[in-house]
Amino acid sequence: MSVYEFQSRVRYSECGEDGRLSLQSVVDYFQDTATFQGEHLGIGVGYLKAQNIAWILSSWQIITDHFPKLAEPVTVQTWAYDFRGFYGMRNLVLKDGNGCDAAWANSVWVLMDMEHMRPVRVPQKLLDLYGLSPRLEMEYAPRKIEESAEGGKMQPFAVLKSHLDTNHHVNNGQYIEMARMYLPEHFRLYETRVEYKAQAHLGDLICPKVRREKDVVTVSLRNEEGRSYCIVRFAQKAESASSIKNGNT
Repeated sequence: MSVYEFQSRVRYSECGEDGRLSLQSVVDYFQDTATFQGEHLGIGVGYLKAQNIAWILSSWQIITDHFPKLAEPVTVQTWAYDFRGFYGMRNLVLKDGNGCDAAWANSVWVLMDMEHMRPVRVPQKLLDLYGLSPRLEMEYAPRKIEESAEGGKMQPFAVLKSHLDTNHHVNNGQYIEMARMYLPEHFRLYETRVEYKAQAHLGDLICPKVRREKDVVTVSLRNEEGRSYCIVRFAQKAESASSIKNGNT
């Protein structure tokens, strides 16, 4: 298998105040379709857990052209386009009810040995089952995000049970939702980049540091010692025009 897809419909619970799919829900759709592909191939969460391995997300680059509205049919697609050692690279696309690309993404994953907490080479079985498809035509941003010493410190908060996933640490999408709280009103979101650096667990204290520029807001979610769990960079369309996708899948 190469390209995997599933159809859905925008639910009321997935919408923001504007009656359109929220950023959190776009991320959830992308995570879900990647998970569904593994389950469909028989190499999903249960299989990986039995092997003491798991795919850990290293970075996102998500472009949101527009957000589908309430009750609109959507199609979500994903495929692997490269594997290098312990890295897996995956593209994702969200299509609206007219078949147009509403959002698309690049993601980089690391296969981890969960017992020893170290990266492991992707087994041949996974390579064979996932297969490869051509890389999406878009301008790819660097995986790492520059972290400035500048920025304002925000009120710390603790990790709750509702933030956790099956790996018992903060879910990838939850970090984005935490960071999104610091966007100014009427921010015309176009590009979201995320670099995951460490895992936060139940009870850990998140200490946000926010830097706001003309078209960019960068949020560093840190621990009490100042080391980052995750860096999220939001950009408005004016700043991220260079990331416009050049072609469709």
